[in-house]
Amino acid sequence: MRKPRDYDAELQALEDKARELKARKVQQLGELVIATGADSLSAEELAGALVVLAETTDTAKREAWAKRGAAFFRGRSRRSSPTPDRDTGGAQTQQGGTQPPSGATGAA
Repeated sequence: MRKPRDYDAELQALEDKARELKARKVQQLGELVIATGADSLSAEELAGALVVLAETTDTAKREAWAKRGAAFFRGRSRRSSPTPDRDTGGAQTQQGGTQPPSGATGAA
């Protein structure tokens, strides 16, 4: 005869794992905000920019942002000494790139 399964224990283990994954995701998003220099923005500015990004359906813009993000991660080779220079350049370029879509969306 088979041993009965403890469904409650299995469910609890799955809930714990989901909670752990969610916490890790939140931590990684916070680290991403800091790494990109976006932590210098107010919470309202950052939230507004993210709302605009999430609402954007223009695939060309999304592809351009994805390429830029990939380049950002390739450029951050495990926090080497040139990284701060790249961070500053990326933040300046990112702000310039973020403002026109916001302006375009606000005008539409």
